Amino acid sequence: MSHPHPDMTTPPPLPERGLRIIGLGGLGEIGRNMTVFEYGRRLLIVDCGVLFPEPDQPGVDLILPDFRYLDGRLDDIEAVVLTHAHEDHMGAIPYLLRRRADLTLVGSKLTLGMVRGKLAEHRLTPPVTEVQAGGRLSIGPFECEFFAVNHSIPDAMAVAIRTPAGVVLHTGDFKMDQLPLDGRLTDLGGFARLGSEGVDLLMADSTNAEVPGFVTSERDIAPVLDKIFDGATQRIIVACFASHVHRVQQVLDAAAAHGRKVAFVGRSMVRNMGVARDLGYLRMPEVPGGLMVDMREAEQLPAGDIVLISTGSQGEPMSALSRMAGRDHPIRIAEGDTVILASSLIPGNETAVFRVINELVRWGARVVHRDNALVHVSGHAPAGELMLLLNIVKPRNFMPVHGEWRHLRAHAGLAALTGVPERGIVVAGDGIVVDLVDGQASITGAVPCGLVYVDGLSVGEVTEASLKDRRILGEEGFISVVVVVDSTTGKLAAGPEIHARGSGIDDAGFADVLPLIEEALAGAAEEGMNDEYQLAQLVRRAVGRWVNENYRRRPMIVPMVIEV
Repeated sequence: MSHPHPDMTTPPPLPERGLRIIGLGGLGEIGRNMTVFEYGRRLLIVDCGVLFPEPDQPGVDLILPDFRYLDGRLDDIEAVVLTHAHEDHMGAIPYLLRRRADLTLVGSKLTLGMVRGKLAEHRLTPPVTEVQAGGRLSIGPFECEFFAVNHSIPDAMAVAIRTPAGVVLHTGDFKMDQLPLDGRLTDLGGFARLGSEGVDLLMADSTNAEVPGFVTSERDIAPVLDKIFDGATQRIIVACFASHVHRVQQVLDAAAAHGRKVAFVGRSMVRNMGVARDLGYLRMPEVPGGLMVDMREAEQLPAGDIVLISTGSQGEPMSALSRMAGRDHPIRIAEGDTVILASSLIPGNETAVFRVINELVRWGARVVHRDNALVHVSGHAPAGELMLLLNIVKPRNFMPVHGEWRHLRAHAGLAALTGVPERGIVVAGDGIVVDLVDGQASITGAVPCGLVYVDGLSVGEVTEASLKDRRILGEEGFISVVVVVDSTTGKLAAGPEIHARGSGIDDAGFADVLPLIEEALAGAAEEGMNDEYQLAQLVRRAVGRWVNENYRRRPMIVPMVIEV
């Protein structure tokens, strides 16, 4: 079994009739999925998503794949194939298009519809090519065949990529719900046919590789929703992903059955459901007077007559649900309201979600979530279904994708159990280069690949050092020290003046450190030291040592030396 190595070097030139695969995101993390395929100097990209920040990345809005590998090669890209319209698979498209605006996007009708809505906000209109499950498309040297897969959004697809180097099957995100709401089954027959023809490399979704068994059907949620609606006397608020068309459809059906009107809350929810409805993926039940109302009407209706479908199931600070919980929204949570969190927790979001739940409960709401009712099922195949896929496809080589390290390794273990040769199981991280040559997949090197942070309008300007400073400021506070020194002698002319914020140290407490600063500066003057930078570092060390010895804290210390 091959593993990434910290001392990986730049890979050698790709052999003739060899296929190179580089994951620029989604390997060792859940999010920012992006894979580059290279054959004969031409590139094909599958997915281009974002990763959402964790609590130790303060101020960051999004995390992008690292596009550095594409620098100087943007014209070599044939197209970007999108497996489905989730943010972790297509959210970074606007940032890639800023580098080359005419990149062709390939995807299903709903996927492209949702991407267009997103790109319109960025004023981007790239060329698009719509494909259907069962269809084929030649994209430069890449012959692509598309397969229907069941997921938590309609119109998701897997893609088989044929080149003279071999056949690669990339599943995208998938599961094997046998009773899907839209009747669109994962194409196991197509996978079996492809397997009988020969699959040289299988790249499969690993999110639930540690979860045993088979997925629960989406249909099992409907009676649970019906029971919740039946017992609710006040307002019902359902929070889910803004792209979860199936869940929204179930809520619409339940609302119509119980005589409630529905309003969408949140810009992305309104946009995505508008696209889904216009393209025929979201069906509006017919009820007297119409089912949908806008937010203004919803605020005027009796609480027992309304259902709000909102964003914010992951505790995002600026989402509609978080603002409701924080009393910063026109909708005021009241005693007897029912809030349904119809989604799973993205790793890292637990604290934010539980904080929102606690605030909602504080105001008297009943909160129903995955831990106390069947209001959500995963969109990813658990171990039983992953093994079934492996046995159907019978790949010569296997590479787990879309998952944290524990998921990738668990999936690799499943592949070994089903008979994939150990030398053909490749567990790679972001930036690791995998070459498929003469039917054998192996790691051959690595390319630069880090985290690219989006902070407001800034892209890539926030560094790990910046985040470290932010964490220190958030956890330890800061101390500023202003001293005025004679530019000729280096002797103290005025000060020191100390100000602190968030350090937990009373201003009066700094009286003890003033003599230490004065002593350090006097010693420097005697030695003839008058360099502004050196004096600032001297002050920093003196204050830092004193704070650590007396308070066991490490705040950010900002010395300012003014020469006169």
